[in-house]
Amino acid sequence: MSLWLSTLLALIRKEFQSILRDPKTRVVLVVPPLVQLFIFSFAATLDLSHARIALYNRDQGAWSVQLMERLAHASFVASVDRVDSPAQLQSALDERHDLAALVIPADASRLHRRGEPVPLQLLIDGRRANSGGILLVYLDSLLSLENASVDRGAHLDDELSTLRFRYNPNLIYRWFIVPGVGGILVTFVTMLLTALSIARERELGTFDQLLVAPCTATQIIIAKVAPALLLGLLLGLIMVAAGVIVFAIPFVGSLPALMLSLFLYILSVVGIGLMISAVCATQQQAMLGTFSFVVPSVLMSGFATPIENMPPLLQALSRIMPLRYDLLVLQGSFLKDLPRSVLIHLDLPLLLIAVLTLALATWFVRGRLQ
Repeated sequence: MSLWLSTLLALIRKEFQSILRDPKTRVVLVVPPLVQLFIFSFAATLDLSHARIALYNRDQGAWSVQLMERLAHASFVASVDRVDSPAQLQSALDERHDLAALVIPADASRLHRRGEPVPLQLLIDGRRANSGGILLVYLDSLLSLENASVDRGAHLDDELSTLRFRYNPNLIYRWFIVPGVGGILVTFVTMLLTALSIARERELGTFDQLLVAPCTATQIIIAKVAPALLLGLLLGLIMVAAGVIVFAIPFVGSLPALMLSLFLYILSVVGIGLMISAVCATQQQAMLGTFSFVVPSVLMSGFATPIENMPPLLQALSRIMPLRYDLLVLQGSFLKDLPRSVLIHLDLPLLLIAVLTLALATWFVRGRLQ
């Protein structure tokens, strides 16, 4: 048993040396993911803070003036451009000078004094659909407080006296996106490390030495898994620390529970990477195989779009994507202390996926070693 263990430790040491012997490689493992975390966290945001709005006010009453002032001082508005005719309004949108145009009818103040909702017309530049949709939500909230409406006569329900957002009261978008981006970067780096392991040995000609070495297939597989697993856990901890320290995101969950989920998740990712490495003959093929898996996994994980909006087939496929469960654990651990029952419900699929992928990876690698 001691000989078996010493052989395994020697193989693990060899794998660590092949990954970390180059100083540039050690830097690449940590610095680019952190740089990408900062870039994506500030660039990939749906917050709207510099919208330009054209305003055609056909009413000169007190209510319309008050609405204009409220709109001009809104945090999401960069400027309110006054126009005096429908032609100027159309030109402001056609030339992409303004994201939206708001028309206040001539009887707006009179309707407001009578307690009736004020119907407003809002024109949004459809060429910028994402920003326009967010602006519509912002304006609808602002106008509802003024008992106005956007083309549908709806106003704030009298029974709604307060509105609060739980877990993220100020709707800070980075509180949502940083945990997700961190999980995606850990996925990519860990899978790439594993996918390149066997392919790299084939290109260097050292894979044949494993076939004649006094070691078993199980030892070789464990030695391939251990470095990626430990480095993935370390990178995951760095991402969590960056979220708490740099982005000031509150971490209210359990760190041991998060580490257990992250351990199961990285095991499943390592198994997938080992399968890719076993079927690829070159490192270039392994990199393409990693991209081919990671991109669909991100799209079906619910990170960018709700899973409920996807076709039924993609919803079913998302259940076998480990990133889906990892993102729920990460976001829940930061903003909400997930109950143990929920964590178990999320950890069980990760455990099943990890067992399945590692079993398939073992079968693939054994086939290559024979």
